[in-house]
Order: sequence, then C-alpha cells, then structure tokens
Amino acid sequence: MTEFHYRLLGADGTARRGEIVTARGIIRTPAFMPVGTVATVKALYPEQVSEAGADILLGNTYHLMLRPGAERVARLGGLHKFMRWEKPILTDSGGFQVMSLARIRKISEEGALFQSHLDGSRHMLTPERAIEIQCLLGSDIQMQLDECIQLPAETREVQRAMELSLRWAERSRRTFEAQRAEGRAGPGQALFGIVQGGTDAELRRRSAEELVAMDLEGYAVGGLAVGEGHDLMLKTLDATLPFLPKEKPRYLMGVGTPLDLIESVRRGVDMFDCVLPTRNGRHGLAYTWAGAVNLRNAQHADDAAPLDPESSCPAARDYSRAYLHHLIRSGEYLGAMILSWVNTVFYQDLMAAMRAAISEGRFDAWAEETKARLTT
Repeated sequence: MTEFHYRLLGADGTARRGEIVTARGIIRTPAFMPVGTVATVKALYPEQVSEAGADILLGNTYHLMLRPGAERVARLGGLHKFMRWEKPILTDSGGFQVMSLARIRKISEEGALFQSHLDGSRHMLTPERAIEIQCLLGSDIQMQLDECIQLPAETREVQRAMELSLRWAERSRRTFEAQRAEGRAGPGQALFGIVQGGTDAELRRRSAEELVAMDLEGYAVGGLAVGEGHDLMLKTLDATLPFLPKEKPRYLMGVGTPLDLIESVRRGVDMFDCVLPTRNGRHGLAYTWAGAVNLRNAQHADDAAPLDPESSCPAARDYSRAYLHHLIRSGEYLGAMILSWVNTVFYQDLMAAMRAAISEGRFDAWAEETKARLTT
C-alpha cells in the first residue's frame, strides 16, 4: 500500500504548492475539502463534487457515529463504498461538536458525553472511540479528538482546553498506532493533531511544539473562525505556523471565505474545509469572480445576464440571474442545487488558481488583484 506522505513541489514566499500522497490518490495543495458531514455534500451528487476538481472531502465522526453508525458503515464496505466516493476522505473527530453542541454534552478527562440531538440517547466519545470510529469508516486522514471552545474566552479556560486537547492527542496517537498494528489502519492512512490555544500566541506555540514532538503525519490549526474575526485569525496563524514542520501538511479547520483562503495560503496553509459554499448556496448566495451575489435581492428579477460568464461551471454560465432569483425566492430545490454546484466549482477554481500562481512565482500580485475583484 502507498505510504502517506507530503511532497513540497514549490513555494512563493511562504505560500506552498504540494501534494499529499494517500493510498486512494493524490491531494493537490492548497486544497479545499467540500464538507460531506453525513456522507453527502448537500444538494450535490458525488460525481459533481469530483468533477468540480475536489481531490478530497470531509465527513464527521460524531454525526456518522449516531447515524447510520460506524459499525454499520464498516459492514457495508466502508465510507468510500457507502457513498460512492473513491477519492480520499478526511473525518473530523467531533471536536467542533464539543463546542457547537455544548448544551447537550459534558466534558471530562475521559472524553465528551453527548446526548444525541436525534433521539436523546447518550454517547461517550473518547479519544480512543473517535479513532476506532474513523478506522471503521476507513477514512484516509483522521483527526484527534480535541476540545474546541468559542472565542472570546478567558485565558485560563483556553489553556485548560488546550492542555486537555494535548492529552487527548497522545491518547489518539497511541490508539491509532494500535489500530495500525492490528491491521485496522494502513500506511496510506494518517492521523493529524490539532493545535489549540485560542488567540494566545504562547499557548499556540506550546500546543504546536508538544504536538510536533508526537511525530504525527500532519497538523491542523483548530479553534479559529469561532468568533475572533478575520484579522485576529491571521495574527494567530502568523504566531502558529512557524512552529509546524515544513515537511508535513498544515490544515486550517473550518475556514472560510475566499479572502480567508487567500490570506491563509499566503501564510503557508495547505488544506481547508468549510460549509460556506453549500450552505450559502442553499440560501441564495453565489460566489463569482466579481464577488458574492445575493440572488434573493429584487434587483436580479429582470436580469437576463448569466451569473458568472468566467466560471468553469456550466450552470453559472447558462442560467440567467433572473431565473436563479426566481428559483430561490420560490423555494425550489433546483435553486439550492444549482448554487451549491456553482459555489463548489468556484472554490475549487480558486484553489487551482492559487496553485498556478504559486508555481509561476506571482502569488502576491495574483492575490491582491483577486481580492480587489472579489470585494468591489
């Protein structure tokens, strides 16, 4: 089996272009992962996601644990076969749900005890169980269980969560190695650690250094885009990324807008995920090379122009803004489907453009020109 590894193919300043090699294929970086929380990228066929240019998508441990259940997915051949996606899959460990479902969970040293939002049943998600679930699913990149907290927060609370996440990372590492030794995970699969520490530069440094000492296959920056704002997020990245190894992938979790992606790639981030392309699409917001377009607005009702003539997505070129406005205002499923498709393609085209700009040594100029276009 192909061993998991990262290849740096080129750089322009601190912006990087590379490849993540997995048993299920190569992930071109910088990469954006469409979010398929419950084994589906909402409103899209898997074939559309692949044809849009995505090399990898994201699933979620917590949600798949509840429904349909990791053991069931394993009996049915694993997550790739279950959802008909043959490319790599990264699974989030449930750490975000530790924050987003705070009212129905309790945190202890052991793990996170959840009351199911589906039927009220109780489930203990420990670092060990999170890895076991991800191995049952067959995910190519697995994430340690961590505690993600809402910002702003008091420093002592941020430090407590960061230190707990480090202890959980070590337990996750030991479990993943045991699963690999027992044949439940292969050399083409990987475990990533998650750097926490809020916006405190010293806590981020300590978290990064202790995770790097565990010699994991990749490292994520978690706990951002949770209330701190764009500028503080970038400042925190500046304080964190220098402590992560250049020879391994760097993943910024849950981010973000096109401007977030551009500035984060400029700083050396390789991987992203976010629900914005499909969630905003379902609510009538389209991403175009001339900026975001809210198709709910009445100004589009008589506009026969295409949504985005520069897009590589046929739907953006072929359907009028008037028709898309009609679909969204009428609550028709087709509107959500079309705009989710358009936005997914836009995000993949944006990543491809960044890879090309890095290869050609013109990333900064491209970034400033593109940011100006997107914010006019």
